[in-house]
Amino acid sequence: MIDHTGIGVSDVARSATFYDAALGALGLRRVLQPPDNVGSDGVGYGTDYPIFWIDKFHPSGQHYHTAFSARNREEVDAFHAAALGAGGRDNGAPGLRETPPAIMPKGYYAAFVLDPDGNNIEAVFREP
Repeated sequence: MIDHTGIGVSDVARSATFYDAALGALGLRRVLQPPDNVGSDGVGYGTDYPIFWIDKFHPSGQHYHTAFSARNREEVDAFHAAALGAGGRDNGAPGLRETPPAIMPKGYYAAFVLDPDGNNIEAVFREP
């Protein structure tokens, strides 16, 4: 199952105006907009936690991000190993993410890989 996804945009403020209206019609709202001092220019939409992100285009040209739900840490580890074995590139080894809670809550165990086209793919286990 998909935990959350996101796209890169050229102008976050302009896109946020669009997504506020479009996703608002579906009952989604801005649930997270990190403060400027955490280094993210994104906006997260959802109901309880962000399920869809918009963010500035990544300097590498990466425009897409998708995170898949894992049932435990072992699945996150297996995802990372399998993806690297199938030609993916490491973009963040499995582990707890110790970022400010404005971006990721405590107990966020994840791994990131770049697929053959450079898309950022993640597996995440949200610990209770």
